[in-house]
Amino acid sequence: MTDGQAVTVDRREGPYGEVVLRERDGLFEIIANGCFLMDTSDGRSERRLINAALEALPEPVCEPSVLIGGLGVGFSLAEAAADPRWGRIVVIEREPAVIDWHRSGPLNRFSASALGDPRVAVVEADLLDHLASSTDHYDALCLDIDNGPDWLVTGSNAGLYAGAGLALLRRRLAPGGVLAVWSAQPSTVFEERLRDAGFSRVWTLEIPVPRGAPDIVHLATMA
Repeated sequence: MTDGQAVTVDRREGPYGEVVLRERDGLFEIIANGCFLMDTSDGRSERRLINAALEALPEPVCEPSVLIGGLGVGFSLAEAAADPRWGRIVVIEREPAVIDWHRSGPLNRFSASALGDPRVAVVEADLLDHLASSTDHYDALCLDIDNGPDWLVTGSNAGLYAGAGLALLRRRLAPGGVLAVWSAQPSTVFEERLRDAGFSRVWTLEIPVPRGAPDIVHLATMA
C-alpha cells in the first residue's frame, strides 16, 4: 500500500455503533463511529496510567487489585500484567470486536501473554453497568474510556464522568484506593467534580507524546 494510506482490517457494527480496525504503515488504529480513538504508535500514557495508580497506593498494599476500564490496543493491560506486584487484574471492554481482535486478531501481538495470565479476567460489559451490578472492590480503578471526560465520541460515556458515575467509582474502591483517568486534554472541571464527589486528594500528570499536546492522567485517592 501507499505510505500513509490506511487499510481497513476489520469493520463491524457493534452494540454502540460502528467500530473499525485499520492498519497504516504497520500501525493499527481503532475508529469508533468515524472518530479516531487510539493507535499502537506509542502507548506511554496508557502505561503511565497503570504505573501512576500503583505508585499512589498507600503502603503496604499486598498484591493490589486493579480494574482497567477499556481494553483498547492493550497497552494498559500488558503493563499491568508485566508487573508482578499486581494481584487480580480485571478488564472491562464493551466492544466484542475489540476483544476478538486481541484474542485471535492482529492486536493479539500486544496482549497475548497478558490474556494468558491467571490474574487476568476480561469482561465484556459496559463499565457503568458493571459498576452498578458488581459488589467487588478494587485498590485501583484505571479508566481509558473514550477520549477523556470532556471529549467524547460516544455520548453515553458522559455519565461515567458525572456525579452519579463518580459515586459508583467511589463505591467500587477499597479504602485508600486510587482512581486514575486517562484524558486527551486536561480538565479543571473534571478535577472539581472529583473533589465534589468526595475524593480526598486530586492531582494531574502530564505525559509528553511525540506529536501535539501532552496526554493527561487525572488521579484521585480515597481517604
